[in-house]
Amino acid sequence: MHLIFVTSLVPDGEPATGYEIANAAIIAALRRSGARVTVLGYTWPGKAPSDPHNTISLGEIDVRTEGAGALRKMRWLAGAVLSGLTFASAKLRAAGEADIRAALKRAEPFDAYVINAAQFAGAFEHLFADRPSLFVAHNVEHRSAEENAEAVRDLVQRTLFRREARLVRAVEQRLCDRAAFVYTLAEEDRAALGVAEDHRSAALPLVTRSEAPEPCVPRTIVCDAALIGTWTWQPNRIGLEWFLRDVTPWLPRNFRTRVAGSIPADLPCPPGVEFVGRVANAVDFVRGGAVVPLIARAGTGVQLKTIEAFEQGLPCVATSRSLRGIAHLPANCRIADDPAAFATELAAMAADRIEDVDGRTFHAAQLQVLDASIALGLSAIGSRPTRQAVAA
Repeated sequence: MHLIFVTSLVPDGEPATGYEIANAAIIAALRRSGARVTVLGYTWPGKAPSDPHNTISLGEIDVRTEGAGALRKMRWLAGAVLSGLTFASAKLRAAGEADIRAALKRAEPFDAYVINAAQFAGAFEHLFADRPSLFVAHNVEHRSAEENAEAVRDLVQRTLFRREARLVRAVEQRLCDRAAFVYTLAEEDRAALGVAEDHRSAALPLVTRSEAPEPCVPRTIVCDAALIGTWTWQPNRIGLEWFLRDVTPWLPRNFRTRVAGSIPADLPCPPGVEFVGRVANAVDFVRGGAVVPLIARAGTGVQLKTIEAFEQGLPCVATSRSLRGIAHLPANCRIADDPAAFATELAAMAADRIEDVDGRTFHAAQLQVLDASIALGLSAIGSRPTRQAVAA
């Protein structure tokens, strides 16, 4: 079976975001199943595809909103309004329809599409309706946009997030209806997308690496808690704001927290917390904390930082929202959603220096369910008509 993996960004061998890590895991699982996979999408500026023989690049693109100039943002917004597209999809209209049709022609013959998230497919939706498809919903995008709208104070931003939520809800519905099978990255997202039936969807537990992690090795503790992330992304910011505002006041005065990554300038740095900016090695940084706080409070889909911490076998305190898409919960992870309880667990685990566990157990459990779920979707292609075909 030959599949076209339709995605915003093609893998470059150096995944830097949760989206890219998830893509690499899903593509690897499809190939382990025996499918031939050709990836179609853009490359990051200055990056080359990691698998050029099985990749069709539509050119370079940088769609990051943070850091983009005001003129560029206005162009994206104008493009979205004039086209009736979401802001996220409008940013991906760098290639023309003729370019994509020619790229698909070069990939012939192929059997089906794997529509990877709603953004790119939403920009060119009708181009991928001529064959069966699998839809990979990384998040329930309309839910995330609704949460973002509730979280921001600026009226203009709130209005734009609400527009995004309304439009992307319709795109997600059409992609689900058209798909022979839907993959989500968290079990609860299946019901949120209206595809909870087992013959319609499956959740994909992810891994961040194809090979099992190394067994526990000694590490040097330099702080009580270590957090890293792209905090300018609104769902991540919501979690960090909660931690800084609601959790840190309950921590002991001598509790030391280090936060790495891109941090919005307007976020306060409370006592006991150090913002360290970008770090040379994310894994080494996190391993320097006695305990890892997993602080998701918004968003859908899966938290790749949770999976990375569990693969490393690190002690964690997690909100329930941080545990989406987890098939196996390690013994050294505690769950707390109340700020005071979260702080209590953090302080206790850091003081007791809770031991690491062997991350290979978690990795193997995730991988087993991932491959089984991928097989369900592949068996659905061609085994029955899609909803759209039935309606016709």
